[in-house]
Amino acid sequence: MKVVVRAPFYPTESLEKVLSSIFNLFDAPKESCAVVGEGKGRYIECVFHNHKPLEKFRRLLRQQRILDAARSYVERGLREGEVKFYLNKQAAFAGKVSFCTYEAGESPLGSIIVVIELGKCSPDEFLNWLAPRTVNGKPVGEVSELKCLEQGSG
Repeated sequence: MKVVVRAPFYPTESLEKVLSSIFNLFDAPKESCAVVGEGKGRYIECVFHNHKPLEKFRRLLRQQRILDAARSYVERGLREGEVKFYLNKQAAFAGKVSFCTYEAGESPLGSIIVVIELGKCSPDEFLNWLAPRTVNGKPVGEVSELKCLEQGSG
């Protein structure tokens, strides 16, 4: 599994604040992130070769009780072997998960873009781990561990 988290970084923004937006949602070592590009085309990109950074994000979805909304946005972003979704950068700075429909527009300072290459994980297993369906607010069919990662796919 590979996880890429990317956020635009504008000249008027503080690097530390944009990094905080990412780190508020994802457990990530700072060394896994780099500033890429120049001027208005700059962004911060964090690359991880395992699912560990997603564990904090997974916890936040449960704490905020937004599993159904999260599942809906993640399902919409499913493509052959990967998932892509967008998060509001300003909400992330406040430590809140807020999904966006588009890369630009809903988040004035640009969205945090999350791309997850599923590797050997099936979309269903991944969805049931990250954001299972709920009934009366309780997760159903939740996967507690990603078994696909035990097969050596990271």
